[in-house]
Amino acid sequence: MVAPIHAQHAVTDTMKRFLILLGACVALGFTSPAATRPNFLFILVDDQSPFDLRLYNPRSTLATPNIDRLAEGGMVFDGAYHMGAFVGAVCTPSRHMIMSGRTVWHLPISPNADRLCPPNLETNTLAAVFNRAGYDTMRTCKQGNSYERANRQFTVRHDATRRGDTDETGSAWHAEQVLAYLEEREAAHDADPFLIYFGFSHPHDPRNGKTDLLAKYGAANHTDRDTLPPANPAAPGLPVNYLAAHPFPHGHPGLRDEVSVNGVWDRRDERTMRNELGREYACSENIDTQIGRVLRKLEAMGELENTYIFYTADHGIAIGRHGLQGKQNLYEHTWRVPFIVRGPGITAGARVQGNIYLLDTLATLCDLAGVQPPDSNEGRSFKPVLTGARATIRDVLYGVYCGGTKPGMRSVRRGDWKLIKYDVLDGQVRETQLFNLAENPHEFLAEHQAPEIAALTGIQPEANQVNLAKDPRYAYKLAEMERLLLTEMQRLDDPYRLWDQPVDGP
Repeated sequence: MVAPIHAQHAVTDTMKRFLILLGACVALGFTSPAATRPNFLFILVDDQSPFDLRLYNPRSTLATPNIDRLAEGGMVFDGAYHMGAFVGAVCTPSRHMIMSGRTVWHLPISPNADRLCPPNLETNTLAAVFNRAGYDTMRTCKQGNSYERANRQFTVRHDATRRGDTDETGSAWHAEQVLAYLEEREAAHDADPFLIYFGFSHPHDPRNGKTDLLAKYGAANHTDRDTLPPANPAAPGLPVNYLAAHPFPHGHPGLRDEVSVNGVWDRRDERTMRNELGREYACSENIDTQIGRVLRKLEAMGELENTYIFYTADHGIAIGRHGLQGKQNLYEHTWRVPFIVRGPGITAGARVQGNIYLLDTLATLCDLAGVQPPDSNEGRSFKPVLTGARATIRDVLYGVYCGGTKPGMRSVRRGDWKLIKYDVLDGQVRETQLFNLAENPHEFLAEHQAPEIAALTGIQPEANQVNLAKDPRYAYKLAEMERLLLTEMQRLDDPYRLWDQPVDGP
């Protein structure tokens, strides 16, 4: 029997509406109207150099089996950076950039925020955007040195600074908040997609590791400034680019990270540095254990395969590298961050350069979720890297540190070449460094060639593994990189100029 004409029209109209809806879903990256939107677990640790991890440094003795499994099942980035800071608490602008997708000089706390940052930016930050998109948002992290107005946008929030040596006072506390949240969702049969911001307070100092892990890494929570920590052969070896002192002042007199960190203070001797690395490793392995607990819970809930997992840090840190202790420098161990992504459609075991900033997080999560990023966002989605369509999303990377004397430090990288310039202490220190990172990945200086340093690290750099800025063979490259740096400073509204740069343009 043939359906009545009006019924045929109704079926046709319904099919049209279905096809329109299906097309919209495909455009957003969903395969059907009933397809499940992806979940997100964004893991952020506080103060971790990529070179702490074996993934980036085969010499490292740090055990991170759960992070290693994330890497084996996902993608590792070799070119992930934080853009920099204009205050000593580097984590503060870094976390503002993660939340907002804004570049460093365009943040609400930047020097010229009144004209370079839109009002009410917090309404267009990570949690706010995903709340509007129908996601359930949850956060646990440290308190302070962050973007408080953005943090308040999470619908569930359990923040506290936990840097102690027990489960209640340390990293396990943050994992417990995530596990409790997942259990509540499970009990309520909550099928909404989720965005969980899983932040830790460690391995930021004081690196008060758990007793068993301290013993494993030959470390002690040393508190006596008048004595050295005990020598222990189980302590990690010195970094390959260790120095007893930086060759010239870093430009931030009295910087807490360099002179006041408990257990280190201003010492850079072998025992102190190896002990401090042991403490760092003890805290980092505990973080890895807590990540494992959450991953097992997601797997038990059947949510793991539909969840994008991001692992990173707010910035790197020195801990003896180049004779420095803190995060207020632009060497690769500190300017770079570890970055791993695992999730639907990402090739297992992949490794890419990427050339991403932490501020690209918002754009990328939006792209993966099929959510429109806010107009205030300045980051770039690196979804094309995650899908294998591209190896990088930008050619040039810019870095700044001027939390001390101005104008401070600047860096620029393109390809294998990297420039760092220092203009600090009212013109008393004006230095330029030029590195070819393919030939000199650890940014060795002439000071690393000294026999006493090579004896401590077990590494004798090659003759060409030095700062090349004064080598006449590379004068053309130095000039090229200096022009590039000025271009980036102008493009990004850097309010300062270095001693050898024109004030009003090239």
